Amino acid sequence: MENVVPLTSIAEIAEVIGRCQSIAELESLRVHWLGKKGILTQALQGLAKLDPEERKRHGAQLNSWKAQFLELLDQRRHLIEAALLEQKLIRETLDISLPGRNRGRGSLHPVRQTLDWIEGYFSGLGFEVADGPELEDDFHNFTALNIPEEHPARAMHDTFYLEDGRVLRTHTSPVQIRYLESHQPPLRMIATGRVYRKDSDLTHTPMFHQVEGLFLDENASFADLRGLLADFLQNFFDRSDLQVRFRPSYFPFTEPSAEVDVACVLCNGTGCRVCKATGWLEVLGCGMVHPAVLTMAGVDQEKFSGFAFGMGIERLTMLRLGIPDLRLFFESDLRFLRQFS
Repeated sequence: MENVVPLTSIAEIAEVIGRCQSIAELESLRVHWLGKKGILTQALQGLAKLDPEERKRHGAQLNSWKAQFLELLDQRRHLIEAALLEQKLIRETLDISLPGRNRGRGSLHPVRQTLDWIEGYFSGLGFEVADGPELEDDFHNFTALNIPEEHPARAMHDTFYLEDGRVLRTHTSPVQIRYLESHQPPLRMIATGRVYRKDSDLTHTPMFHQVEGLFLDENASFADLRGLLADFLQNFFDRSDLQVRFRPSYFPFTEPSAEVDVACVLCNGTGCRVCKATGWLEVLGCGMVHPAVLTMAGVDQEKFSGFAFGMGIERLTMLRLGIPDLRLFFESDLRFLRQFS
């Protein structure tokens, strides 16, 4: 019987099982006794060597031990799993009386905030917000805007050209031309969006945002343009006493044309590094729509006249918020962006 019956009693096995502290220890013990080469497994296999009477008697004992062993294993496993669950509950307990973690809130980019404000201002005055393609043909980007073949804006060093002759639009004025192709005056509209030029430094980037406006009606005058832009700038910088001046300038698509300056919003016109000690800051360009542009758009210039204006959104945002470096808008630095949430 020494060859088939384990020498260890079930009581001793129960004691060993009771000392197990983990599921892994239990599994190791199960394999030791009931694995392919386990003690009870080998004893059961050895029954074949016994006489029928001995096989019956010892087989009943071994099967009883096996059933008790499995039951003891199962009981100990439940106890260990219950203890582990209790430890996990204690470790992961939440104090629901504590305030929740502040995950922070997202916000619009400062350039987007400025665009929304400008769109809201002009929409309130009856201007329609229009959009157009960023990939433009030569006609809409240059020719229809009275920009001659020899104009520097057409140069390869200033404009992004594609192999098929199209360009990344250098301004949002082409949207005005496309708008005129499908709308008849009187009309008022603004175009907003990204534009592209080969330039990069503290105050210029290859991609930036513009807003351009167009107003066509009977008897539209430069005085109307001056009044509109002065009111816009005073509201934008939230200064009713903001000084605004118009300087003669040149743009191919307007005549007469003007650059618009405001008294430096940082030094109140006394002179500083930003305004280069002049007390003035250039903020936008404008003028009466050139007759050649009206003719190409099929507008009766004997009946209608109009004005147009354009501005860089990043520049206005920098001045309004006191931001010193244009590149901060494009670096996705959360420390910078969170200031404007």
